[in-house]
Amino acid sequence: MRFSFTAKTDIGNVKETNQDSLLVKHGMTSKAEVLMAIVCDGMGGLSKGEVASATVIKRFEQWFTEELPYELEHLDLQVIGYKWSLLLKELNMRISDYSKKLSVTMGTTFTGILFVNDDYILVHVGDSRAYHIGQQAQQLTKDQTYIARELERGTITPEQAKIDKRRNMLLQCVGASETLEPDIMFGKNEKGMYLLCSDGFRHEITLHEIRETLSFENNSSTVDMDGNVLKLIERNKARQERDNISAILIKVG
Repeated sequence: MRFSFTAKTDIGNVKETNQDSLLVKHGMTSKAEVLMAIVCDGMGGLSKGEVASATVIKRFEQWFTEELPYELEHLDLQVIGYKWSLLLKELNMRISDYSKKLSVTMGTTFTGILFVNDDYILVHVGDSRAYHIGQQAQQLTKDQTYIARELERGTITPEQAKIDKRRNMLLQCVGASETLEPDIMFGKNEKGMYLLCSDGFRHEITLHEIRETLSFENNSSTVDMDGNVLKLIERNKARQERDNISAILIKVG
């Protein structure tokens, strides 16, 4: 078995509902070992964010069960990436139409990874994140936020970004974007750990803390993985994180 994993979510210190939704599906066929992991963060401050995130998770769970077996017959991760992008665009329209009928606004981020044997595809919308943790903790996704864009342009400094009131302003999210263009990335599995998390998991802890706590060496079993993810969730709460807090940790051996 190449992959082991843990998934944890916490309502956090402040919110009355948990708008994060997680999915991990792991399977073996005669052709491949596959693992799919998805983090969706229903938009904080927007009505019914939990409905948006759960809707996306339910559809991708259906895709894994009903459609992935056919994709594995003639595997092409680029084709799967294209189909995931189309699926997210369809969900964007469906959630948008539903929210208009209710006269509310709802949306969700999406960070999803599919491992098939030695390769992976990573699809991303919003500001949830994916990391690979080896000798260093490397962020694989790029935040689709106003602040990240302005940092890249050099119009604000990192110090200004930390206190800017617009730091949670998304450029894209599923269900509340007029048009949607997911980021699609491909890679080869590397020995180590892969972390998918909502923004509530990483606001109050450092990249160094993520690397030290979630390193390959410190997570020899799923019991260790469970405990270390929970340790960082509790550390976030102790530092007064106000959002829901969710993470999926995957070990590639």
